[in-house]
Amino acid sequence: MKILHVSFGDANGGAARAAYRIHRALVDNGTHSRMRVLHSGTGDSTVSIGKPRILIKRIWGRVYKRLLEQSRRGWHTDNPVLHSFGQVSANLVDELNNSDADILHLHWVSGMLSVVDIGRLRKPLVWTLHDMWAFCGGEHYAPDDNGARFRVGYNLNNRPLGERGPDLNRKTWLAKQRAWARQRFTIVSPSHWLAECVQSSVLLRKHAVHIVANPLDTDFPWRPVPQDVARAALGLSQSAKLILTGAVGGMCDPRKGGDLLRAAVDRVMQQMPQGEIRLVIFGQYGNTNTAPWPCPVDWLGEVRDDRVLALAYAAADVMVVPSIQDVLPQTASEAQACGTPVVAFNTGGLRDIVHHQKTGWLATAFDTESLGFGMEWILKDTNRLKVLRECARKTALAQFSQNIISKEHLTIYDKVIGCSEKSMIHIK
Repeated sequence: MKILHVSFGDANGGAARAAYRIHRALVDNGTHSRMRVLHSGTGDSTVSIGKPRILIKRIWGRVYKRLLEQSRRGWHTDNPVLHSFGQVSANLVDELNNSDADILHLHWVSGMLSVVDIGRLRKPLVWTLHDMWAFCGGEHYAPDDNGARFRVGYNLNNRPLGERGPDLNRKTWLAKQRAWARQRFTIVSPSHWLAECVQSSVLLRKHAVHIVANPLDTDFPWRPVPQDVARAALGLSQSAKLILTGAVGGMCDPRKGGDLLRAAVDRVMQQMPQGEIRLVIFGQYGNTNTAPWPCPVDWLGEVRDDRVLALAYAAADVMVVPSIQDVLPQTASEAQACGTPVVAFNTGGLRDIVHHQKTGWLATAFDTESLGFGMEWILKDTNRLKVLRECARKTALAQFSQNIISKEHLTIYDKVIGCSEKSMIHIK
């Protein structure tokens, strides 16, 4: 069985990193797996970026930017989340259809495959969703209440406040309906929350959905390291209680909950002795907000090396992931694999990672008092922290190890191939 993963990248961003980890888990398990990307940062020989035509790449970069600008002409929204309207294509359909792959495994493909391109693929398709774009309009994340447009349809009368100009989200959603009417996807959702969204969506509710977490190499680098060694390597305090947080691109994205974390840390500082707490933030080099943090901060900057990030997890007493909406934040699963308990809101895919009072603390959604209390609950009891560390590691091994996740994918592939063969027999 030959698998070809199709992803915009393999290294830059959470979706790219997750796609590459799924691919590597399969390769390490002996599966014939390859990856086709537009941008590679791994240097892996099993990852292809096509013919290395530097001039064409530069021209495409400029054209891509202009196409994005043109597609948004006259449109405005107050919603800060990323939008992709599915019009940009890298013209890969013929290459993918003519490949020797038995299955095309799609990941984040915005800017790589257009909506129409996806409808033209003729291989059996597995699609791992790393956000909500596949069943929404152009939004990569959207409200998930009962009246959400992806649940009831992108109608003329349910456009959100704060949008004006052409209704590009409705236009994109309708384009998906037309282009994918005869397409059959096998959806892989990394979390139960996203799977429920898929199953309640107008666009994809009739497609098969499987829940499979993103894998981690729990042998290296995602493993425990003695805390004093990790702190010495990163130049962090040996005596302070360290609260770690961060994300790719830092905490600037409102969806990552940086302001909520600030309020929660302020509560912790009021309850614990002064000078005992330090905050460690990765993903940015300094404060981008005018409001100061209520405690001293160590800025790790952009961390591209997983070995360094693993040291940061090991150095911390607690990892805080204050996301408002997220599929399966890998910062949470990575931290637990390194034996660090996680505090997060009881929402989205975080419910699949954090086991309340066993591997960390699930705070009442968006309640900063509850988030702060969770940090205190962990930091104030040394014996409890030790137990949480052991349970976090044990749980990560059971949920995210490569061997387990690769076998789950192989089971899905077998079903997809079997269904495809039955369809061919039926056609004949």
